[in-house]
Amino acid sequence: MGGPALGGALADAGLWRYIFFINVPIGILVLLILAFKVRETKDKTSAKKLDFEGAVTIALGLALLTFGFLRVPAVGFNHIQGYGSITTGLILLLIFVFIEYKSPHPMMPLRLFQNRIFSGTNLLTFFLYAGLGAGMLFLSLNMVQIQGYTQLQSGLTFLPFTIFMVVNARFAGSLADKYGPRLFLIFGPFLAGAGLLMLSFVGQTRGASDYWISFFPGILVFGFGMSLTVAPLTAAVMGAVSEQFSGTASGINNAISRISGVFANAILGALAVLFFTAALQKELISLPLHPQQKQVILSQAINLGDAKVPADLPPSVKEQIKTVYHNSFINAYGRIMKVAAGLAFFRH
Repeated sequence: MGGPALGGALADAGLWRYIFFINVPIGILVLLILAFKVRETKDKTSAKKLDFEGAVTIALGLALLTFGFLRVPAVGFNHIQGYGSITTGLILLLIFVFIEYKSPHPMMPLRLFQNRIFSGTNLLTFFLYAGLGAGMLFLSLNMVQIQGYTQLQSGLTFLPFTIFMVVNARFAGSLADKYGPRLFLIFGPFLAGAGLLMLSFVGQTRGASDYWISFFPGILVFGFGMSLTVAPLTAAVMGAVSEQFSGTASGINNAISRISGVFANAILGALAVLFFTAALQKELISLPLHPQQKQVILSQAINLGDAKVPADLPPSVKEQIKTVYHNSFINAYGRIMKVAAGLAFFRH
């Protein structure tokens, strides 16, 4: 939960690469706790064969799909890196489903999805966490690239979200155990979507000094909605299957939440480039520039808010282009945040 603030501090210090090592000490600590504090249980009736075929197939399929969606904005869908990766990834995912259907010991038992509650909660997880991942990514990009926040300031703006998750999640989980998760899974995602929708209307601000009247209200509603949802969602998934499959159900739900975030960032990232390019083309129409200069300016669209102004332009024009880039990004940001809100509203 402290990831955004810690990541921002490391990035400002020029140590952003170390962000990726944070899981190493956490992983070691978890392994030690498992080794000394968790009692091992075994199902002696179960075969010991692991589903290596399924694991390799889904890992390659997801990797290729993600790579393809990430490359499309740069090379276009007609390039082999685009259509080739996406097509191969989809084929591998279909093969994975076939492997799981035929395997006597699948890593993801397909029969679990015959349970409507299990399938419904995982569908909700996919769309909600897709909105969460895309919303937080583009909110951070807007703050740092357009609004002038430092990386640390951007990370600290998510503190209300973190506090709600720490304080409210356990309370919501207890109430869900007592009264059932249904109402929480209706109102929680609705509020999260409402928060993302509020954030979509934030335009150009004067920087971090405007945070409390610009981004803060939306983050507050967004964080409150997510805090009402996470624990009841997990409880609903675990309660939908027999105790024998509770660990598998939890693992599937956790994997879906991570996969949805990766897919959302890749797909909506490509969509953001399209929105940014369209807005940029409209802004450039009224500027007295040669077609070649406009083409160079448009070629920076893939960088979104980090687009660079061509060095060979006059100083007065450079300032105009910088403003055009900012306006175009804010336009794309607003549309992407509305899509993210729509994903959270999907079940409503």
